[in-house]
Amino acid sequence: MPQREPRSRERIVVGAADLIRRRGLAGSTVRDLAAHSGAPLGSTYHYFPRGKQQLAAEAVRFAGDMVTRVLERELEVGPAAGLRAFLALWRQTVIDSDFTAGCPVLAVAVEEPPDDTAREAITAAAEVFTAWEGLLSASLRDRGAAPEQAVRLAALIVAAVEGGVAMCRAKRDIQPLDDIAAQLEILVHTAVTE
Repeated sequence: MPQREPRSRERIVVGAADLIRRRGLAGSTVRDLAAHSGAPLGSTYHYFPRGKQQLAAEAVRFAGDMVTRVLERELEVGPAAGLRAFLALWRQTVIDSDFTAGCPVLAVAVEEPPDDTAREAITAAAEVFTAWEGLLSASLRDRGAAPEQAVRLAALIVAAVEGGVAMCRAKRDIQPLDDIAAQLEILVHTAVTE
């Protein structure tokens, strides 16, 4: 039985991340999140006794960690490779979902928490964005970008890509993300001395 618990819990988190990236947090109840993962509602409350905010926070961290692993691997080659991988990941997500899914981190970040005590999910989103920016910024600095420029460019990359994903979904067209990719690539190459 101890081996089943992590898989059940993880299945709920993965399902929640998927539903949030499609519907947003406000458009998903705990019952919806449980049903989407195929888990009984009771199991969901067992693993996430604080409810929807706790589950959403864990789903955001899960999605953030998946992207972080891709970034860490590709940034070893350099910031341009990391940028390309970051863009490719979101491009594939949008295309594979036929423009119905985006980033669960952004989905949570743009929604107002129900009250000041229920900020768990939005706090997790801020942590994920900060982690991505930190990885990109460090890679840019390591390849010769000035520290302040690296910080600003990293923030621009995350913001542009996340905004590009939203634009693609709204327009049902991948072109905004492709246009952003081309411009960011120029900025990265200008900033580094590789």
